[in-house]
Amino acid sequence: MLPTVTVSQAWMILSLAIIFEIGGTTCMRLSEGFTRLTPSVLIFVFYAVSFVLNTMIIRTLGLSVVYAVWSGVGTVATSLIGYLYFKEPASAIKVGSTILIVIGVIGLHSGTEA
Repeated sequence: MLPTVTVSQAWMILSLAIIFEIGGTTCMRLSEGFTRLTPSVLIFVFYAVSFVLNTMIIRTLGLSVVYAVWSGVGTVATSLIGYLYFKEPASAIKVGSTILIVIGVIGLHSGTEA
């Protein structure tokens, strides 16, 4: 059984879960279709850690907030990694959509505080 955490602890744990999710997603690109061993293994390790951390906090913050913030912030950060590190094209529609994700995450966070 996982311990119950406070709201501030839950947000810190969610931040860690997001970092591991970003690492796992980045390793998908680095694995080159599972042809490189280390990034291929790290995909599963990073996602497993991320899911365990999410499971620890879901009772405190709620499913809708945890999943939306985790996936939203992870998507934005991963997009930035794609644009900046992997030199993927950043079209106006991609950047605009990313901004909408940020607005949605801020809205969910604000709704949680109220």
